[in-house]
Amino acid sequence: MLTYTPGDTLAHRLDPRTKLLLQITFVAAAFAHTTPRSLAVLTLLTGGMLALSRVSLRTTLWEFRYALPLLVAGPLVAGATLGAPWFVVSEAAQTALASYRVVLALLVSAIYVRTTSPRQSRAAIQHTIPGRAGQFLGMGVALVFRFLPVLQSDLARVREAMAARLGDERPVRERMQLVATAGLNRAFRRADTLALALQARCLAWNPTLPELRFSRLDAPAVALAAVLAAGALL
Repeated sequence: MLTYTPGDTLAHRLDPRTKLLLQITFVAAAFAHTTPRSLAVLTLLTGGMLALSRVSLRTTLWEFRYALPLLVAGPLVAGATLGAPWFVVSEAAQTALASYRVVLALLVSAIYVRTTSPRQSRAAIQHTIPGRAGQFLGMGVALVFRFLPVLQSDLARVREAMAARLGDERPVRERMQLVATAGLNRAFRRADTLALALQARCLAWNPTLPELRFSRLDAPAVALAAVLAAGALL
């Protein structure tokens, strides 16, 4: 499951603000340049990031398995035509490059999630955006990072329980209906429990957050982000 994993890798030791900056500039560069040469450079960069953060490429792609079929189908739909020649390779190739840059952006975002705790993400946002807006956004991001894995786990248990009762032999429409209904019911119960827990713990708009401090390790990452930003603008 795509959640924060404690560790002592280089990515774990970077300031979360540096990782946010690097992620934003990477996505900007990926969407500004879709040529094969540019995407090859970004692919090498993504591979280096995965190695430094010790994030498994295979595991990460498996986590995005529901989005990948849509990215693969995009070029096929873009290249198909209603008449001769029935399939335009140039149109499919252009869409394939666009889909591939989305895959790279997903991999970089997975690195951030794996190496940054929800409290660090909240602290980074509240230190960057002042006032109640930063506090609201920081709290929202922290809740999403904590709440979404729980919902994914609930859906996985629903599917396992349905399979144990031979529910996988039902038609696809009935299976989707059962999983969606059970998932929504559990989500609403989780939301009620979360609201009660927040009240019991006296939710604070400005809690004591972990101290953030830039170190020497952040300098190369910031420099790389500056290069990516310049590449996106140029």
